[in-house]
Amino acid sequence: MSPEGPIRIALDAMGGDRGPEVNVEGAVAAAREAGTAVILVGNGEALQGELRRHNTAGLPIAVRHAPEVVGMGESPVVALRRKKRSSIRIGLELVRQGEADGFVSAGNTGAVMATALMVLGALPGVERPAIAVVMPTLTGRVVMLDVGANVDCKARHLLQFAIMGHVYARDTLGLSAPRIGLLSIGEEESKGNELTRETFKELEDEAGLNFLGNVEGRDVFGGTADVVVCDGFTGNVALKISEGLADAMFHLLKEELQRDVVARAGSVLLLPAFRRFRRRVDYSEWGGAPLLGVDGVCVISHGRSTAKAIKNAIRAAAGCAGNHVIAHIREGIAVAGGLS
Repeated sequence: MSPEGPIRIALDAMGGDRGPEVNVEGAVAAAREAGTAVILVGNGEALQGELRRHNTAGLPIAVRHAPEVVGMGESPVVALRRKKRSSIRIGLELVRQGEADGFVSAGNTGAVMATALMVLGALPGVERPAIAVVMPTLTGRVVMLDVGANVDCKARHLLQFAIMGHVYARDTLGLSAPRIGLLSIGEEESKGNELTRETFKELEDEAGLNFLGNVEGRDVFGGTADVVVCDGFTGNVALKISEGLADAMFHLLKEELQRDVVARAGSVLLLPAFRRFRRRVDYSEWGGAPLLGVDGVCVISHGRSTAKAIKNAIRAAAGCAGNHVIAHIREGIAVAGGLS
């Protein structure tokens, strides 16, 4: 982070399903509302055209030209090899070179992960970076990781996830001793598969963590734990089910509120509460999920991100940079003996 100015975030302005339009709009909002300096990375001509649609006078926004774009459906490996001047690659290089304090992309998740590992590298002692997502609970918020970076894991990987989740929850949610739970099919130590049983023992022996034990799927949103640890396959399924359930709830509630005259009349009174509820469960309120374990701030946003989600992803990246999350994860892993 530059000591002489605001936090600088490089944004993959070509990424996501909606492209430059929402990325630029979100960047302008982040710069205006939070004073965050944003470097838009992508096709320079297209980005300048989008910027002209906004009042950017005095805002800390710059453009860095990137001639190539990684498509949402492209193979991450192929993109990494053939598109060395993509907006993803150049944005991450800005972080590595110290020209940006963090990177945000709503683009191809696999390509972002692969490129971040190659350009930024993994932190010492971290074998597998993990995607961490923040979700609402009955009592506040919970950090779940991994939610998609690693399909197959070993116990030591989940231990590393727990340490990284501990640091992230402490630094961004303000929790002095985050409660760590291991996602399993029962609370007893003997429940679960070989991975969860072995991980339970690893977490139990790690003195630096406030390990609660196993938590079940129904406990995630109840607020039992502040950090929930799992392999990327399980976490991604849980995340997608949660997103689908939230969408279904909104549609079902809307149908019921429009079912008859009485329901429609009542919906007018319920509208403020309904809007507040939607904000609490809306992914765009948090904006993106950090890729923890790489040597730099990297936030991955949903492919269908709106301008609001991009703005909040930039805020999340700036928060990670400002709170020195990467340095604290490095220290946490080192204290635990490297875990290699």
